[in-house]
Amino acid sequence: MTSPALKMDPKTFSLSVDDAKTAAQPYAEAYRAAAPYAHGGIDNFLPPEILENVRAELKEMPEAESSFDRDQERLKTSYSPERLPAYTRNLFYALNSRPFILFLEELTGIQGLIPDPYFMGGGIHMVSNGGHLDIHADFNHHGKLNLERRLNVLIYLNKDWKSEWGGEFEIWNKDMTQKVNSFVPIFNRMVCFNTGSDTWHGNPEPVNHPDGEPRLSIALYYFTATWDASRKSHTTLFKPRPGTADKEDRQVARREFVQNVLPPFIYRRIAGKLMRIGF
Repeated sequence: MTSPALKMDPKTFSLSVDDAKTAAQPYAEAYRAAAPYAHGGIDNFLPPEILENVRAELKEMPEAESSFDRDQERLKTSYSPERLPAYTRNLFYALNSRPFILFLEELTGIQGLIPDPYFMGGGIHMVSNGGHLDIHADFNHHGKLNLERRLNVLIYLNKDWKSEWGGEFEIWNKDMTQKVNSFVPIFNRMVCFNTGSDTWHGNPEPVNHPDGEPRLSIALYYFTATWDASRKSHTTLFKPRPGTADKEDRQVARREFVQNVLPPFIYRRIAGKLMRIGF
């Protein structure tokens, strides 16, 4: 059996700094050169025992952190690490640790990466049969920490997944005219990519597993202290694929209109209320 890319101990999650940096080096050049933005996938990423233990714990799911069921995000549920059993929760902590950060810096060339101690939007993501996540660019600003979002890491948990079962992760070009790359969400595949306001990606094809199993992934986001007052923060931006039935996200368009016409101090006071009522 091929050795895993990352030599993380399945019991303690220990990972040496040297092993972490060495693991990234064979993939770094291709990752940084990828178009239309830096991205890449690594198969057999972790020792399989780690993800088998996670799958076993996830047979009984806790209360969800958030659930989405609208045109752009159908039957998608997120589970915060703090709600998860101990083994899975500790894996998230390991993926926020210094050795893993150094792995990511070696892979991407982005220095000064900062993990999110709040796991805002991260955790276990589940997309049930019939569900999908349309093509989008992610929110770009961590308001609580005033950080710029730079990097996403996804690790898939789906055994023997086939392309025809939907849920492929897709990379689109910056003018949204062409799908450039895609990844079937197979067990122990890690996909990493730089994030920005035009790094379009998603899994828009509905999940249709023949036995009704959901699409499961680990999701983590990383940031840098490069945000400044000249930047404009935005929430998730959805874009319809050409020639499809994908819907425009009118909710975000309405919210941006209100933000543009109201004085900033008034908008900040009512922004939370607007989001709660779906405006």
